[in-house]
Amino acid sequence: MSLSFPTSSIPSWDSSTSRPIPQCSSSLNVSAGSLQVVAKNSGGGAGLCRSFCGLKLWVIERFNLWKKNREFGPLKEFMTIKNQILPDDSAEETKRHSKSEESSLHELQADPFTNVVPSRSHSLNYATEGGRGPSLCIAVIGATGELARAKIFPALFALYYSGFLPEDVVIFGYSRKDLTDEDLRSIIASTLTCRIDHQQNCGDKMEAFLSKTYYLNGGYDNCVGMSKLNARMEQIEGGSKANRIFYLSVPQEALLDVASCLADNAQTRKGWNRIIIEKPFGFDALSSQQFTKSLLSKFEEKQLYRIDHLLGRNLIENLTVLRFSNLVFEPLWSRTYIRNIQIILSEDLHSQTRRYFDGYGIIRDIVHSHILQTIALLAMEPPISLDGEDIRNEKVKVLRSICRLDPSDVILGQYKSTSGDKVNLNNLTPTFFAAALYIDNARWDGVPFLIKTGLGLIKHRVEIRINFHNVPGNLYRERLGHNVDLATNELILSDAPDEAILVKINNKIPGLGLQLDASELNLLYKDKYSAEVPDSYEHLLLDVIDGDNHLFMRSDELAAAWNILTPILQEIDKNHATPELYEVGGRGPIGPYYLYAKHGVRWIDD
Repeated sequence: MSLSFPTSSIPSWDSSTSRPIPQCSSSLNVSAGSLQVVAKNSGGGAGLCRSFCGLKLWVIERFNLWKKNREFGPLKEFMTIKNQILPDDSAEETKRHSKSEESSLHELQADPFTNVVPSRSHSLNYATEGGRGPSLCIAVIGATGELARAKIFPALFALYYSGFLPEDVVIFGYSRKDLTDEDLRSIIASTLTCRIDHQQNCGDKMEAFLSKTYYLNGGYDNCVGMSKLNARMEQIEGGSKANRIFYLSVPQEALLDVASCLADNAQTRKGWNRIIIEKPFGFDALSSQQFTKSLLSKFEEKQLYRIDHLLGRNLIENLTVLRFSNLVFEPLWSRTYIRNIQIILSEDLHSQTRRYFDGYGIIRDIVHSHILQTIALLAMEPPISLDGEDIRNEKVKVLRSICRLDPSDVILGQYKSTSGDKVNLNNLTPTFFAAALYIDNARWDGVPFLIKTGLGLIKHRVEIRINFHNVPGNLYRERLGHNVDLATNELILSDAPDEAILVKINNKIPGLGLQLDASELNLLYKDKYSAEVPDSYEHLLLDVIDGDNHLFMRSDELAAAWNILTPILQEIDKNHATPELYEVGGRGPIGPYYLYAKHGVRWIDD
């Protein structure tokens, strides 16, 4: 390759440098790998020689300087050095270069140094196809905690295996422990498994996933730690556009400080930033309002994803599908045909015991988020679209329409602690909650929504039961027996112990004569579908990646939910209400039997 340059195209070496300029003739041949530059005498050969030799020495010197310090700086430092302007005293001359001369200079700079990639002992070396940085970075703040190990990292791996994460994704674990990348990978690897339908190349996928995972010790100064996280992310992103997700799996007392430092020091300006926040979202209306105000002073509402893993269950995801895509259900979805709705969530003692520490109890944890969000999805008007904001707009209308809770319509319980109980309960922390709610609008006026949720009960059970009115003037009343209520139609949406959709109908028993029976039309998921049901964290993390926020509480939904529960919480604290005790592994307190009877609802026994 031969190039010709006028004398002025390359500035001479700075006269102040101590490095001598070698002498050369008017005609100069220089080989650098496959590059050959031929300078011909055109009236300024000596000047051109000095210019070129100066350029060569400058590049070599800067490259040697970079090589000496390459273990302390990112790869992009070299690229910056190689492309910056040559010595300052020739800056003005360089600006006067023509486009053709600039093009020639860029060709000259395309030497073998361009492809030099520093070798680093640190595992931060991250290369993607085509040399581009990752398109998505996910940071798990609190990476060594129980939630991250047991749920977050396994969910991320399942998404990666299924192809729902980009192949160039990079995952950061962040905590205060002094660990290496390999330490974190070892911790994560012990919790990763492949589902039944994810067995092919499982080991290879797991190894690839772990290779994309890095660790950062943030220390005890959150702002310094977040600055370090941002610097490390930028190193790997390499200046390319990349989006970031931050999962804040940290204690509530540390959340605001972590979020504030993150907002100021770790957000990217080359893509979107999304922040995932774990429950509980405050202690009451006032604390939640202050918490929300602090978050919104640092982030936009659209960036915040308040996660409740119970809302990621397929039962909840399926509610809007059942309602708005089936003609058989939507016309019946009102007080005209529905007599009552029951929402039941019971857990055995081994389920999610961590949530009952520190006096939060079942009301602030399960009822405030999961139960009220389920009611909102069941009772809302059809949204104008499936856009998350349109669905949230309808949900918040329902929450604002729920009537004030009457203390006489609330039953509290607490299971009797045993010597081996790991849950630290004070004498007022409720582990059982039952209540009757009413929605003050045209669709649901007079329809009771009965809630029953508790820990340490006879079995794990999650159900929504929609009970319809009796048939007016039923011709078969005499054939139904003395208890007409047992023969009413019912839609049952079950999530546990088995996921199923059941429709209870009255049917003639085959044979002579006329005998009726209450039968069930049963869609049992495990019989119909062979695929293993993904974990709820997989659903919700994928929603965050896709920007689908309809299952995450918006600030106004959060406030509306606290407005429902705060008066009853204050009443409990004021009167020092003592929960009714019940045996572990039993059916819970006796009070709900009377509560259901008061509102004309048949108790569904476990």
